[in-house]
Amino acid sequence: MNIRVAVVEDDTVTRESLVALINRAADMSCIASWGSAEDAIAGLPAQVPDVLLADINLPGASGITCVATLKAAHPGMQVIMLTTYDDTDSIFDSLRSGASGYLLKRSAATELLPAIREVAIDGGSPMSAHIARKVVTYFHPERRATPEMQSLTPREQEILARLAKGLLYKEIADQLGISVSTVRAHLHAVYGKLHVQSRTEAVVKYLQG
Repeated sequence: MNIRVAVVEDDTVTRESLVALINRAADMSCIASWGSAEDAIAGLPAQVPDVLLADINLPGASGITCVATLKAAHPGMQVIMLTTYDDTDSIFDSLRSGASGYLLKRSAATELLPAIREVAIDGGSPMSAHIARKVVTYFHPERRATPEMQSLTPREQEILARLAKGLLYKEIADQLGISVSTVRAHLHAVYGKLHVQSRTEAVVKYLQG
């Protein structure tokens, strides 16, 4: 398959480097790139990508505002935030806006292409290792569970916990000794119990308790 990717990045050199990196991959292509949130919001309806890469620190409207606006209009589009910021507020604001993954720019050379494949093909939630550790350790492990979280079965909780760490469906299946279809079936039940529509919304609810 050819994965269609678009980029929102205000730094010209960085944007061009990302476009070149994407276009060198045999299974993906960059169909559009913009230097601001406003340009992306205006231009994207004509060229909806499978995966959008968005920087947080954009001139004018922020990348988080950009993603929230575009996800509302195109819920099937996957989003990876690509940024220099690794503070906790930025991470969770990005996830709440609808982002599926969060990568640091310094990791782009090695992590970006696999991350694009994860969100486009396998339904993963890729995060740089440093980010994933912050997400997992930010919340106290013995926080009080909400009634919605308490309604999940132990197996559903196991799967959701692994999803929150950024594991792919296949990796979750391998770790638990079940099939990918079983993982999907459990997650379908999880979405219903948590009253969410997407993987990202489920992870945010899990992390909030």
